[in-house]
Amino acid sequence: MKLGAFSISLSVKNLAVSREFYEKLGFSVFAGGKEKNYYIMKNETSLIGLFQGMFENNILTFNPGWDHNALTLDSFDDVRGIQKNLKEQGVAIVTEADESTAGPASLVVMDPDGNMILLDQHV
Repeated sequence: MKLGAFSISLSVKNLAVSREFYEKLGFSVFAGGKEKNYYIMKNETSLIGLFQGMFENNILTFNPGWDHNALTLDSFDDVRGIQKNLKEQGVAIVTEADESTAGPASLVVMDPDGNMILLDQHV
């Protein structure tokens, strides 16, 4: 399965403090903004999402259809196909993508330790 770009989405207490910290590690703002309550920070091909007040726990995020620059890939596995494959393998889907649609959609699964994994397709 091609899962697309990977990032970790961090639930932060103070967006400005977290942004400053990750800038010291060489990250720069790639997307988002203070008014949106999130920043996507980038260091080479590494991506970290900083989110204030949007969710409680950290989330592993994959973006089918995107590379690490949020550019659409020529070829990718659609999130609905990934979902079908996961179901066939017995993976419980927490939040399902609507299989009757096309384009943007998302699904959520939990790993055996309760870590949330979001597959969030924007194309």
